Amino acid sequence: MRKSTVQKGKGKVKEAVGKVTGDKDLEREGKTDQLAAKARRAMEKMHESALKARDEIKRRAS
Repeated sequence: MRKSTVQKGKGKVKEAVGKVTGDKDLEREGKTDQLAAKARRAMEKMHESALKARDEIKRRAS
C-alpha cells in the first residue's frame, strides 16, 4: 500500500472525528493530511514515470 493512500485515510478519519466531536483543529488537521497525501501521490506518480522511462531507455540501449 502506498504511503499516500495511508496518509489520505488517516486524514479522512481525523476530519470525520473532528466533525463529530466539534474539534475544528482536528478537522483542519485531517484536511491538511489529505492535501499532503494528494501531493505525495503526485510525487509517487512522477517517480514511477521516471523509473519506467529509465527502464525503457535501458531496454532500447541493449
